[in-house]
Amino acid sequence: MAEAVSTAHPGRCPGCRKRARRIHSTYQRTLDERPLGSRQVIVRLRVRRYFCDRKSCSRKTFVEQVPGLSERHLRSSTGLTGWLRSIAIELGGRPAARLCRRLRLAAGRTRLLRLLKAPAVPDRAPRVLGVDEFAFRKGCTYGTVLVDVEAGRVVDVLPDRTSETFAAWLAEHPGAEIICRDRATAYTKAVREAVPHALEVADRRHLLQNLSAAVEKTCHQHGDCLRKHAEEEAVTEVPEPPPTVLPPAELPRTQIIERTRHRYEDIHCLLEKRWTISAIARRLNLDRKTVRRFRDTDLDELLVSSRERRPNGVLEPFKAYLNARFTEVQGQVSGTQLFLEIQARGYRGSRQVVRKHLAALRAGTAEPVRADIPSPRKITSWIMRGLGDPHREPGRATPSSPSSPARTSPGPATSLGRSPTWSATSADTCCWSGSSRPSRTRRSP
Repeated sequence: MAEAVSTAHPGRCPGCRKRARRIHSTYQRTLDERPLGSRQVIVRLRVRRYFCDRKSCSRKTFVEQVPGLSERHLRSSTGLTGWLRSIAIELGGRPAARLCRRLRLAAGRTRLLRLLKAPAVPDRAPRVLGVDEFAFRKGCTYGTVLVDVEAGRVVDVLPDRTSETFAAWLAEHPGAEIICRDRATAYTKAVREAVPHALEVADRRHLLQNLSAAVEKTCHQHGDCLRKHAEEEAVTEVPEPPPTVLPPAELPRTQIIERTRHRYEDIHCLLEKRWTISAIARRLNLDRKTVRRFRDTDLDELLVSSRERRPNGVLEPFKAYLNARFTEVQGQVSGTQLFLEIQARGYRGSRQVVRKHLAALRAGTAEPVRADIPSPRKITSWIMRGLGDPHREPGRATPSSPSSPARTSPGPATSLGRSPTWSATSADTCCWSGSSRPSRTRRSP
């Protein structure tokens, strides 16, 4: 709440513009002002009422107005009224009222719509005048909107789209040199009658519409020759595009790989200075077994093991499918398409993760996907049921028989490292080969 008193010089009568000399009375007005933060601001303004001493003036008294704060017949300040008018112009009635409630402005949709006033129509038409029709009610009532093309604002709105109304407006508002219109004949007739010297042009939308209509008409006229040409191209063998050459694989620059590199450099730097393993462990706060492993193991093997220990994310079960699709289409696939495909297969992650993996495939920094190999216990149970069980069904295929399809993962065509494989060598033996699993032998009872 703020209280204010007007102390300005006596104002002029709004009717005859004569400066007042006598005060009639004073009273207090209440004005809503723009909110301050989350608080509503109300101004109590005390103003004076003056006598108009000119006998010929129809007004006997009038009230002074404070410039920039108050106006006649308004209960809000000029600043708040400007805010509400701008909101009403942008949003209209109900959406503007909802926004005003969020902004703590007391204004309903009817008040906001009353603030909208038609702009004053200039006496002369703009140099470049745009003319187009619009619907008051689609299919029933249409009007004409006139736009100043150079200024980008509406000049006037006509109640219909007849040539007589538009010609009368052009006669009352001279000055149009260029008229941008659509293909309606009524507007052409009005321009020729009212301003025959004006240059008529078509807008961009109708130019493109004319172009598309001309192309469509030409295709219909020459349909036979176009069809014949398409058949000849279909017969001609199209050379296959060269395969996409993927860049060489590189290790991704992850945190664990960078830490492994730095730790390897620090340990070997201290070893060159003839430090003992215990001293290095105390200096780097490591276990002696870790220091000994970094001393005796090559850096490449350490990096590979660090990469294999990375935690599996939400995309890990779908990487084999993504790699297979990427290799199948030779890299000509979008991340959005792959995201939709794996989403239909149960993927619940984000699209950005798929795009990053696709970028890693193109850059050659993606990790290889291990083959989908069942556990040794599961393979042994298969062999025992299929080969070792004397009561098994005749002709039943075993995991290693030729009639059974190889159980592999749809990984990439080029493998970046050895993948473990399995095979059943006899009725009671399961052999493993690979870099990560030792061979096992188990006999059935």
